[in-house]
Amino acid sequence: MFKQIPFILFLLFGLSNNSNAQQGIAHEIGVIAGPVELRSDYGQRDNIGNNFSNSGFGIGIVHFLNFSYIQRTFSEDTYFKEHFKVRTEISYSKSNLEHKGKYVEGDPNSLPVQQLKGMFGTTQLINFGMQLEYNFKNIHAFERETGSFGPFISFGGQVSGYKTEAGSTLGRLGTVAATYPKYLTPSAGRNYGFSTEKGTTLSLVSSLGTRYKLTPMADLMIDLRFQYFDTDWIDGLNPNRKIYTENKTNDWLVWLNVGYIYYLDN
Repeated sequence: MFKQIPFILFLLFGLSNNSNAQQGIAHEIGVIAGPVELRSDYGQRDNIGNNFSNSGFGIGIVHFLNFSYIQRTFSEDTYFKEHFKVRTEISYSKSNLEHKGKYVEGDPNSLPVQQLKGMFGTTQLINFGMQLEYNFKNIHAFERETGSFGPFISFGGQVSGYKTEAGSTLGRLGTVAATYPKYLTPSAGRNYGFSTEKGTTLSLVSSLGTRYKLTPMADLMIDLRFQYFDTDWIDGLNPNRKIYTENKTNDWLVWLNVGYIYYLDN
């Protein structure tokens, strides 16, 4: 998956432009970046300090199909054209992970506490997919007013390639001395409840944000994303759910990004 970036970019910005250039569909292209919080099996669930500690950074390239320029007469304007866009993107993020919270705040001489403190992980993600974006404000009304805001929500799906590593400062994971007991149990086809691996999975994505009309041809954008994966191995940890019932959900992330969007000539 990580080797497919040039090919994906060609499809995204080449084929889409050629296929739509003659249909009156406008194109917008931009860059996004911001902090990523991976909600994973590391650390205490719903602990603010743990969530902030296990954060990373993401960057991406976005492309929008703007339908509001098709047959631009007042009588032919439709609600769909003035409120919906199709957003396609490719993004990359990396997170460094460790256990935080009450489970590592006990007796520092305790072996279980030392084992949890010694565990660490790294997750890299490449995402490619599409979202259908709903704009609360009429698209043309927003574009005509510099300094205006254009709030939106979106929903879609992505193909996600992940590369994860799990290790310990105490030695090789999989040994009794270095590994917290719950991660020694086989889980979901792996020999242990941890894994260093590469894989591809699907994910659901939902975003909430707003644009700010900077110039007639450019917007600033702030966007809060929630992404839920179809696997619990994104972080490299997945304790056996039949035994450790607290492991209830797959991995997911929250991404707050800021973007710059430029309007290409129609």
